[in-house]
This record gives sequence, structure tokens and C-alpha cells, in this order.
Amino acid sequence: MAVGARSGHGEPEKRPGGPDGSPRGDASDEAMSQAAVGPAGPEHDEVTSGEEPGRPAGRGANSMVPKKQRSFWKELPILVGIALVLALIIKTFLVQAFSIPSESMQNTLQRGDRVLVDKLTPWFGSKPERGEVVVFHDPGGWLGETPQQDNGPIAGGLQKVLSFIGLMPSAEEKDLIKRVIATGGDTVECKGNNDPVVVNGKPLNEPYIFPGNTPCGDKPFGPIKVPKGRIWVMGDHRQDSLDSRYHQELDKYQGTVSEDEVVGRAIVVAWPLNRWSTLPVPDTFNQPGLSAAAAAAPPALGLAGAVPLVLWRRRRIAGKAAQKG
Repeated sequence: MAVGARSGHGEPEKRPGGPDGSPRGDASDEAMSQAAVGPAGPEHDEVTSGEEPGRPAGRGANSMVPKKQRSFWKELPILVGIALVLALIIKTFLVQAFSIPSESMQNTLQRGDRVLVDKLTPWFGSKPERGEVVVFHDPGGWLGETPQQDNGPIAGGLQKVLSFIGLMPSAEEKDLIKRVIATGGDTVECKGNNDPVVVNGKPLNEPYIFPGNTPCGDKPFGPIKVPKGRIWVMGDHRQDSLDSRYHQELDKYQGTVSEDEVVGRAIVVAWPLNRWSTLPVPDTFNQPGLSAAAAAAPPALGLAGAVPLVLWRRRRIAGKAAQKG
């Protein structure tokens, strides 16, 4: 037969016999040759290269063709959903944007600035520290009754959605932003005129105060012992800030704010871009002896060291008395 020769496989025209040595007819040889050189070619070609130009595909070609990818417009809702979930997680646990509504923190912050507030570290037990700028919920009566703005159904709905995921400040939440001056256990006071604010007997040098303002000339206070778990806050624009000084009569806490009301620490002015800056703790709050705990440490350490010496001396005296007896 000439079929095997035409196939290019170099097979003999006739084989001496089948696998068991039995003779095989011409018809069976021709059928085997045609099966070996079928139109689909070798089987491994179907797996590695797929269809060839001008050549029909084999039975397994369709199973190896990659599935058609989804169009961009079909995947867009999924991407938007994932982005919204991530934004909500970030707003709830990591960072949230707040808008500055007034001039009470000038010149550190201007009306309309957007600040990013760190909400992560409080989850790990971090407490507000002196000198930090913090956002906190209205403790009650600080903001009074503020009229609600009607922005219309579309703009109002959009603001609610964006504020829910943390991309815009909420029109319903009542939050304030001030600087922490004293924390739980501190004693804070200011005698008025041009005298400085004093914390634990240490006067503060406050270059961040609005130019032309005095530390508390319009509203002297103290000395006030800040209760544990609370903070004393003041705005940098001292003559235009209704802070702890103006709420001493609201309750027994003398104008201090509970740490539980603190949303987080403002760390960055993020908008507008030309005002981008960080909000570090001023150097005056790092001066030696400012901390009430640090001031009490030397006497406490002295007392702790004296107790063993007193006990040792009493035992020695008692031992000598027993020997004499």
C-alpha cells in the first residue's frame, strides 16, 4: 500500500503480522494508517498549539480554549463594591477625614481645611497626650442647637453616602477639634492678663496661639485638677474658642472632656493641597518635669528605697536586743 509512504511517517507498506503474530490483511493496514494520520494530526498538537490555520480542530480543541473574560462594564460594579467596603473599613478603624467648621484653631487650622484623624492607635490602648490636636464628640451643650442645612435630596443623599464611607464630613454628627493641654492627674491653671497657661507648675510657651491673643486673658481659670480618664482642651485661637474654659459650670467635671468621647488625633492637614502639613506635638509639652507622674517619681522612688532600709535597721536592733537578753 502507498498510504503509509504518503503520510510521511516512514511506515512499511505491509507488516508481517499483528502483535500476536497473526497475519493482517491489506484492509486493516490501510485502516490503521489512516487512523494514525487522521486530519487532526498528532494528539499533542491539539493540547499545545490549539487550532492551526487552515486545519479543522480536533475533538479536544474546544476544551482547551481559554474562557472569555468578563467585560470591563460587568466587572466595574464589583470593583466599586470592593472599594466601598475598603473605604468603610478604613473610616471605621484606621483614618477618617474631618472638615474644620470654624476659626477656633487658627492659625494652625483654617476654616474649610480637611484633616485626617488617626482612629487606629486608640484601638491599641493609646490615650490622648498633651499637645495633640484631637477630634471629639460634643460632651453635651458645647455646640448648642445648630440648624440643619437643606442641601436638597440629591446633594443631601450624596453627602450621606460619602460621609458614611468617610470621604466627607457628616452633616449630622456634632464633633469639635481642640488641642489637649492637660490630661488626667494634671493640674492646670491660668491667672489671666498675659500670664501663661501652667501645667503641673510648668508654664507653657505656646507659639501656636493666634497672633495678638493672650493665653487666657479673657477667661482665667484654675487651678483645676483634671480627673482620671479626662482631658482639658483649648483652641489655638484663644479669644475665639469656646473650649474647656467656658464649660466649667456644665457638670462636676469642670469643663474637661472624657477620653471616651475622643474620636482620634488629627495628624495631617490633607486639603487644600497648598496647606498640606503634619500636626506634631509642640516642644513645650516635652519640657522636663511637666508630667505629673514624672514629678512624683523621685519621692516615690525615695520612699520605696527607704522601706527596706528601715526594716533592715529594725531587724538589726531587735537582734542585738535578743543577744543582750
